[in-house]
Amino acid sequence: MALDFFAGCAGGAAGVLVGHPFDTVKVRLQVQSVSNPKYRGTIHCFQSIIKQESTLGLYKGVGSPMMGLTFINALVFGVQGNTIRYLSKDTPLNQFLAGAAAGSIQCVICCPMELAKTRLQLQGTGEYKSKSKNYKNSLDCLVKIYRKEGLRGINRGMVTTFLRETPSFGFYFLTYDYLTRYIGCEINDKFIIPKLLFAGGMSGIVSWLSTYPIDVIKSRLQADGIGGVNHYNGIMDCVRKSYKEEGWRVFSRGLTSTLLRAFPVNAATFATVTMFLMYMRGENDLPECEAGPAIQQPNSM
Repeated sequence: MALDFFAGCAGGAAGVLVGHPFDTVKVRLQVQSVSNPKYRGTIHCFQSIIKQESTLGLYKGVGSPMMGLTFINALVFGVQGNTIRYLSKDTPLNQFLAGAAAGSIQCVICCPMELAKTRLQLQGTGEYKSKSKNYKNSLDCLVKIYRKEGLRGINRGMVTTFLRETPSFGFYFLTYDYLTRYIGCEINDKFIIPKLLFAGGMSGIVSWLSTYPIDVIKSRLQADGIGGVNHYNGIMDCVRKSYKEEGWRVFSRGLTSTLLRAFPVNAATFATVTMFLMYMRGENDLPECEAGPAIQQPNSM
């Protein structure tokens, strides 16, 4: 478990660095006003952020997923591994159940982390240097939200995070397990790294597609209240108002940037995790392509 933990940290860090710019674009597109949209699409959003806020604008809020990375990986790898051992059989159903268990438990850390990330990503939108920074960093953001709204504010979006993470992690583990078996991921295979990249990337895409509409609602709820104005009274109110104002397309807002992010992030994470385990355990101790799950930033993917 110690090796799984450290491997997950290394893989998760690689995934965050690769994927955070795409996540920033996703959040901006998900929460922008339909009556006065600032961005015309994924490419225009990328271009606008770089032009108006510099390349660093794409990495706003990156401290939050990095800060929570260690704890999330520890929970996910530990829970998934122990659940598989408890279920005793490595079957597709058990892979799904183990992933779902891991996804549900890590919400305790994932939700506050993504709340801070979302608030920081939206801070100073369109400004090269934010003229009025409400939050200095991720920790400062969470402290100020706690002082103003208490524990309920810190856990804003917890239910939607749970509804997103539980099934998505199940599909995530299930897809990775199936693909590594199907394409024959063997240690001595000279194409092992491309195979790992492919399996990890596709697992991320399947995971996001399985629960993406819920992620849109989560982002809107966590962004709600910025500027002191609350637009939604809860999950169903957010669903009703979003659908009424923007139609069914609102539930796929930002999907392009999410899928563009999902493949390289999870490919990089799975490859890093597996190669780390191969190096630390030695080839003789790792007969199968035995990597733990990549994390979605979180998420989750």
